[in-house]
Formats: sequence, structure tokens, C-alpha cells
Amino acid sequence: MQNYWGIDLGGTKIEGVILSAPSPDAVIIRKRIDTEAHKGYDHIMSQIIRLIDMLKTETGLQPERVGFGTPGSFDPARQSMKNCNTTVLNGKPMKQDLARLLGVPVSVANDANCFALAESTMGIVPDVVPDFQTVFGVIMGTGVGGGVVIRGRDGVPFVLNGLQGIGGEWGHNILEENGYPCYCGKSGCNEQVISGPALQRYYAKVSGEERTMKEIMDRYQEGNDLVASQTVNRMLEYFGRAVSVIINILDPDAIVLGGGVGNVDLLYTEGVERAKKYVFNSREINTKFLKPKLGDSAGVFGAALL
Repeated sequence: MQNYWGIDLGGTKIEGVILSAPSPDAVIIRKRIDTEAHKGYDHIMSQIIRLIDMLKTETGLQPERVGFGTPGSFDPARQSMKNCNTTVLNGKPMKQDLARLLGVPVSVANDANCFALAESTMGIVPDVVPDFQTVFGVIMGTGVGGGVVIRGRDGVPFVLNGLQGIGGEWGHNILEENGYPCYCGKSGCNEQVISGPALQRYYAKVSGEERTMKEIMDRYQEGNDLVASQTVNRMLEYFGRAVSVIINILDPDAIVLGGGVGNVDLLYTEGVERAKKYVFNSREINTKFLKPKLGDSAGVFGAALL
């Protein structure tokens, strides 16, 4: 019987899961250990192997292949990792090293792709759009990322990684000309406008006070903070512009909003209304905007499904 092995590699934790079927109710075992990234690349590799050995020992199972969700992208041309916020991974041949150490084939995708795949396969999308062709998964939190899932000719959904391994990477498209500089080398990209830290930075710049995103939303709801209103309206307007580009290019059946900022209810109403102004369509936006169903489990479940 085929089992699904997934590892979600985070900056602080590594989580592993074995599923007996592509379902959130089919968890055989789930386990976490510390990443200890400060000890370097080789140590992270040893921690991954340690976790997989623990899964083997506790279940008596052996993997035929393993999927890995990573905090960055695998570059097919250079056969190495890039764009990882766990910076010791950048430039490293992680996929090949893991396949060699484990002795089985491995698949690698970034965390946004894993999120999109999990929600498309065993999360909210089958509940609402079971016959979908394309889904775009959005991460709006500390950073901004995305992933594209397409239903193949055989009916099985797959991640569109792209030629350079950056499929769905909408976080670093320019949204605000001459905006705040980003580590990616550009200025005013989505991540520097509609991520949580970017919105908090805008509020602090205008008001002179630092507040969390939750505090800003609470003050907006209370209706007595002009800067909170400006910050929320900025978020909605720029979200509409940014997501309209996705709709114009991919025209997905559904967009699933993940991450802390993705929890803001206004994105599903007023945010969609703002997008209508920029979508190349004379009718309503038929794209479904969906709240994720799997929560923190999406990353490791998506890795298992790779």
C-alpha cells in the first residue's frame, strides 16, 4: 500500500508526516523537531534524516519517495536552492543531497506551492470547486508568496514549478513604483506593500506609533483611528491591483488566501470589489476567493502530496 511521506522544512521547526491516503483524516504519524538552522547546512540535513529515522522507527514503515516543502525555491537549471529565508540553504544542492542520503527519489517545492497543493487536493477547494482546472494559492503574512496548481490530463492536480522554479512567485512583482526597497533588489514589490510588516511600517510612518496588524485592524473596526483606516484602505486597494494581475494571466477557478493577513475578512468582500476595477472582464469576477481549511497543516500535507 502506498503511503505519502512529507517534510515541511521551516526556519525553526522541521515537521514530518506520513499519510495513508491524500486526506487530512489519514495521518499515520506526525512529528516535529527543531531545525537548529544556526548550526549550518550539514546540520539541517542531519536533522531531516534524524526526523525521518524517527518516523521509520515509530511506524515500521519505509518511504518509497519523500516530498519536501522548503522556505525557498529549487532552481532546475543550477540544481540548487535559491530565495531561501533560511539563507544557509541558498546555493546548496539540497534535492540531490537528500536523495543520496535517503536512497529514495525526492520532490521539492516551496511552502506556498505546498500550501496551494494541499488546499487544492484535500482542503477547501474540493468542497467548493471540485472540478477546478487551476487554483492559485496566496500567502500574505510576514512575506508574500504564491503557488499555482493545475489539474493534469489524468485528473491529478500538480504544482506548476516553472522553468526557473519560480512559478506563482507573485510576491516580487512591482506594485508601487518607487516604493520601499526589497531584499530581492526591486522596490515597491507586493511583499513591500501588502505583507503584514509592510502594512505595520506604513502605519508607523504616518502615525508615528508602532502597532501590530491585529491592533491596526481593531482600531479600524472601532472607527476612530484615521491612520488605521488609511492603512486598511491601502491594503485593500493594492491587494485588488495585485490579485487582478493573477486573474488576468491565469484566470483561476479559485484563489485561496493564506497567511496572517489572509485572515482579514475584508479581503474577501471589499478586496474583491477593488480587484473588479482592474480585471479585464466586463462581468462580475467569477473567481472563488476561499479561506483555507487546513491551517498550519497545509505545508506538511502539501509536501506529502508532491
